[in-house]
Amino acid sequence: MNIFNYYLEKIKILLNDLNKEGQIILPSSLEGINAEIPPEKFNCDISTNVAMVLSKINSKSPFDFAKSLSGKIKSLDEYIDDVSVAKPGFINIKLKPSFWTNFISSIIKIPNTYGVNEEEKKNKYLVEFVSANPTGPLHVGHCRGAILGDVISNILSFNKHDVTKEYYVNDYGNQIINFTKSVYSRIREIKFNEPFPADNEDLYPGDYLIDFANNIINSNNNLNFENYEKISAELTKLSIAEALNLIKRNLNSLGIEHNNFVSEKSIVDSKEVEKVIDFLTKNNHVYKGKIKAPKSEDDPNWVEREQLLFKSTDFGDDKDRALQKSDGSWTYFASDVAYHKNKIDRKYDYLINILGADHAGYIKRITSSVDALSNSKNKLICKVSQLVKLIKDKKPFKMSKRKGDYITVDDLISEVGKDATRFIMLNRSSDVELDFDFDNVKDKSKENPLYYVQYCYARISSVYRHLNIDLNDDLKISVSNFEYGSDEIKIFKKISEWPKCIDAASKKLEPHRIPVYLYELASQFHSYWNLGKDKPEKRFISEDKKISDDKLIFLKVISNVIRSGMNIIGVETPKKM
Repeated sequence: MNIFNYYLEKIKILLNDLNKEGQIILPSSLEGINAEIPPEKFNCDISTNVAMVLSKINSKSPFDFAKSLSGKIKSLDEYIDDVSVAKPGFINIKLKPSFWTNFISSIIKIPNTYGVNEEEKKNKYLVEFVSANPTGPLHVGHCRGAILGDVISNILSFNKHDVTKEYYVNDYGNQIINFTKSVYSRIREIKFNEPFPADNEDLYPGDYLIDFANNIINSNNNLNFENYEKISAELTKLSIAEALNLIKRNLNSLGIEHNNFVSEKSIVDSKEVEKVIDFLTKNNHVYKGKIKAPKSEDDPNWVEREQLLFKSTDFGDDKDRALQKSDGSWTYFASDVAYHKNKIDRKYDYLINILGADHAGYIKRITSSVDALSNSKNKLICKVSQLVKLIKDKKPFKMSKRKGDYITVDDLISEVGKDATRFIMLNRSSDVELDFDFDNVKDKSKENPLYYVQYCYARISSVYRHLNIDLNDDLKISVSNFEYGSDEIKIFKKISEWPKCIDAASKKLEPHRIPVYLYELASQFHSYWNLGKDKPEKRFISEDKKISDDKLIFLKVISNVIRSGMNIIGVETPKKM
């Protein structure tokens, strides 16, 4: 039950009735009217801006119009205790304690679906994330984007949308040629004692290549490693397979599993680039022309050559973009356009791309191409995952490693674990840099948000365990005769905000809202728990080792929301800590 939508609909029905009676004038749409969570300074449960939206068309000040509506809103149903007006014209609704008993009764019956927006149109989403080059292990720079994409997918799935998680494998181009040569050099090092050419800047230096080389040698006795040219095609396949296996293990250790892995090479080999160029040409979106050097390019030898260009400026980009290089080969952008045409042809309602901070400048050109290909704006949504700074002992932290010149996902997980990695990576909006403080992550206090939320669930579990009741079992208790006080209702009010949190996280693709909400709920619960130190009536287990049914339900409702939110994040809810 979304109490804000519930009362918003009641208010809209009231407005239409008043309009029919000639008491007020309404615009053609009531879209701007809302019912929201009120600021803490207001002693109320719901706040609406209806008077401010409608005051001008009714030739009244927002405050006076709010006064004229407040009495009518108070009569909407028997659960409204009081209605007040706050400047400049907010109408604030206070609900009776009996409302909260009815509210708890309704949501305790739907523990797994409370928060789902059942009325929202359900769409088909393709979420593409990670898509790191298949040349080695995932590093911390990939980690935040991987978790961001996974949890966005989880939120959309929770809200009953059809979601596919996809990884685009960049297995075509010079970086793959250099990667294969790097593996070959490691094979030569192992089999023929040839020193690895560490001074060759084109080769990948990481020791993980030794593992790849050994696996390939041991599994492919029929291959002759004497001549690179003869085995390069087969060795490329084997090397990419090794890298993808490692990447999938990295993702699995983060709790991430993709539905699809789509190969860039397969896109190119199946002539999808040529097909998309033909499509764009027929629709007058490409031309032969010259582009100036990038603003950051100081190369005096830059030559403006005639190239095949996409009319990106027709769709809001700052310049047109090259589809073909001077040697006739396709640019990375061209194959990316073909890949997005492939996505569009699979009939998704929305495409979501999770991009690293270094790809933020790429957004406009690719969204422009999707606009051109689909004849539809806003079909592609790009979310940027900003940088992560690792901090330990108040200073930048670098761990020992054997993977190359970066910190890997496995390094991070071995240091703090999967749960901490996922929760903390989500704890701030993805569009701002994140400080990952190892000291706070390992601290068992309020400073560690993951611990604080998990400890909330563990405390509730301890009460149920004392009574030999499984916290996951349904309770056969009638809620209708309960009477909760202001301390309990304060937490129920927070519980009532859960559907709005899910709705905002789903529509705005902002998963950080989930851990922030859970931390706030956990904080309120811990404060309530501490009341029992001075107020025996607030203790969950009495001196005679019993617990009242109303307190069992109170705990159950809180635990349901905590578990639901942690499932979305992909984090455990331990029963003991």
